[in-house]
Amino acid sequence: MLRRLHHDQPESFAFTPANQAWAEAQITKYPEGRQASAIIPLLWRAQEQEGWLSRPAIEHVADMLDMAHIRALEVATFYFMFQLQPVGSVAHIQVCGTTSCMICGAEDLMAVCKEKIAPNPHQLSDDGKFSWEEVECLGSCANAPMAQIGKDYYEDLTAARFGELLDELAAGKVPVPGPQNGRYASEPLAGLSSLTEYESGRTQYNASVQLAADIGDTVKRIDGTEVPLLAPWGKQSGQGTELPPDLPEPRPAKGEPVDKTGVTEQAAKAESAGEPKSAAPAELKDTSEEGPGVQPAGLEAARDGQPDDLKLIKGVGPKLESLLHELGFFHYDQIAAWGPEEVAWVDQNLKGFKGRVSRDNWVSQAKLLAEGGETEFSQRAKDDGIYEE
Repeated sequence: MLRRLHHDQPESFAFTPANQAWAEAQITKYPEGRQASAIIPLLWRAQEQEGWLSRPAIEHVADMLDMAHIRALEVATFYFMFQLQPVGSVAHIQVCGTTSCMICGAEDLMAVCKEKIAPNPHQLSDDGKFSWEEVECLGSCANAPMAQIGKDYYEDLTAARFGELLDELAAGKVPVPGPQNGRYASEPLAGLSSLTEYESGRTQYNASVQLAADIGDTVKRIDGTEVPLLAPWGKQSGQGTELPPDLPEPRPAKGEPVDKTGVTEQAAKAESAGEPKSAAPAELKDTSEEGPGVQPAGLEAARDGQPDDLKLIKGVGPKLESLLHELGFFHYDQIAAWGPEEVAWVDQNLKGFKGRVSRDNWVSQAKLLAEGGETEFSQRAKDDGIYEE
């Protein structure tokens, strides 16, 4: 679908002071020379502030990121979440039209939009308060049909209730988001039909609706003062540091952006058209004694010639059991006695299975088995005869 900038554009764009601070904080997530990665969140905040993306807004974001304007325009026109034309001053309505919602009555909701807002998607209502469009799945299939109004979901809609929502919004009210038929979330309307023993009461709203009610930004144009500005990534070591200057980079180099025309050189002349030279084969060396940790004491053979069935430890199969025997481990109590240093060594030296000891917590399993107990896995392995020939 061809997407164009709207024919009527404002003269300029500027973030509110709070949104400007938010945008600058987002840019610090990325290392020097890679700030262009922040383009989508910054374009989104510009849209949240104005309701849609104008050309001045797109170019303003591009300038903040030192990008060619055409590169920012490419992003804005590619993603359909960005509105390239003015939207309703009160709300932009997005009606889900995918399978579940369509089966449950999405067409009726769109008929309400055509009657109360405008005959065509992305067309402003006569009073300029509303606009609408049909969108792909919004992920609330259990509450179909539904629509996103501003930032929040209004679910379990009927045509009548949807019309009432539009009337309330036009009157300056903000209806409570979430299910509109009495459901708390997405459970059966008549109440729980399974896991009823876990019913323990509930808060007034489900978590999503409660958050919307607390912040109050359902249809609000975002100015950045709604929630505190947080930038936890700035507290982590290594964030915001420059890239090492001697790293090879494609042109343009040294972290320099492309010029404002969007033209750049990316091709490099090949040094040679000849055949590549074969490198000398690397020498292999035994690394079984290297790496972290301390090698646990092993046995030359199982006590009394009767090894424990190590396959009853979750994560140990026949091949891994043979490998453990090669390393001198035949019994549960050997594994149960490993400390962190021994675990680190075995993790490093299980060829083809590195990290398996700590991943499946062999030590805890082995302690229980050494005491004559059973783990959930060992009991299931015995009952199902997993390793019986």
